Amino acid sequence: MAEVNFDKDKCKGCELCTTVCPKDIVVMDDEINVKGFHPATVSDEDECIACGFCANICPDVVIEVNKE
Repeated sequence: MAEVNFDKDKCKGCELCTTVCPKDIVVMDDEINVKGFHPATVSDEDECIACGFCANICPDVVIEVNKE
C-alpha cells in the first residue's frame, strides 16, 4: 500500500503526472487551488503501486510517494 501526497497549492495543473501513471489513478481534482488551477490528485489510493512515476515527472516537485 502507498501514501501519495500532493502539495495542491503549488500544483500548476500541467497534467504530466496523469500521463505516466500505469494504473490511471492520477487525475485532476475538481476543486481549484490558490493559483487558480485544478491540481492533481489520486482517485483511488488503494490501487497505487508506489512506482513514483508521477513524482519523478513533476516539474514542480509537488508529489511525494511513500510506500507503507
